[in-house]
Amino acid sequence: MKGFVISDKSVQKSRIVCRKGVLGKALPALLAGYRQAFLFSDERVWELYGARARKALGTIGVHTMPSGEEHKTPETLFSLLAAMAAAGLHRGDCLVCLGGGVVGDVGGLAAALYMRGIDCIQVPTTLLAQVDSSVGGKTAVDFCGVKNLVGTFRQSAYVLADPGFFATLPVREVRCGLGEIIKHGALCPQLFDTLEENRDHLFDLDFLARIVPDNIAFKADVVRRDARESGLRKCLNLGHTTAHAYELLDGKLSHGEYVLIGTYIEAEIAAELGGDRQYLKQLQQLCLAALGKMPRLPDAGQAAVIARFDKKNTQSGRVTLTLPFAKGEYRLREMEEGEYERELVRIGRSLC
Repeated sequence: MKGFVISDKSVQKSRIVCRKGVLGKALPALLAGYRQAFLFSDERVWELYGARARKALGTIGVHTMPSGEEHKTPETLFSLLAAMAAAGLHRGDCLVCLGGGVVGDVGGLAAALYMRGIDCIQVPTTLLAQVDSSVGGKTAVDFCGVKNLVGTFRQSAYVLADPGFFATLPVREVRCGLGEIIKHGALCPQLFDTLEENRDHLFDLDFLARIVPDNIAFKADVVRRDARESGLRKCLNLGHTTAHAYELLDGKLSHGEYVLIGTYIEAEIAAELGGDRQYLKQLQQLCLAALGKMPRLPDAGQAAVIARFDKKNTQSGRVTLTLPFAKGEYRLREMEEGEYERELVRIGRSLC
């Protein structure tokens, strides 16, 4: 068992545990300390793991949402809050979020809002959620067509990461998680070396089980030092400006696949700005190893316009990028929208 603690001094500590069999052992032990607990999941995950959860947790109250990012809405949030109220939860009780990033984001926000905050235990079932969204205390729903527009920072009381969940993941979900894992590698030399040495084993479940704790430890350390993204935590936006632009414009791939595309493209931009070309080429090769092949990308001009309105950008007509630059080194770079669009067009043509 491996454990980590991250702390947002203005909120609370979050204890993160990596081990097998969390539904049968760790979770029941934790819930024994609460008067009442309530479980939130989505329909697909509940179909896979509901019977196991019921066996371990008994008569716990359950509320499920439809699966998919399109249901990450205020309506889903308030449906959950209504179910929590109907169950009679009080401030000393606990909400358990069993599922991927959508369940974690919606459930985490509900726990933060209910009675001005009750404990939340995250049990992430996807690779992406284990290495990224469950760690760090970001909670949100999409609103008015904008991803994660309404939310707050609140650390979960516990995160229970179990590699046993990977056995039910389709290949595409593994690829989605690899987007964030490779992004972490672009920021951490030790992780990068491990990924390079195992480039032919990226989809091997035993390899993923070994590397997930190191990814969680890396992100937990960044969050511990900058819980509310006022400085260092901005490094975790690497590749994401371009990823979010194509994700909002296209929407045909998973978030992690767009992160791989965004990291590849922003590595190319960094190379033109004087970055370490040999390292950046290796990073791009890792992205391609995870993607399989680069998909056809939509119109670069439209993507550039969307990128300008990303929440990371604060000045009209300019785009903020967190660029990989050298091994373990990133740089924040602002570009004029026209310059950024020209780079997207140039890189897009080279990929055709």
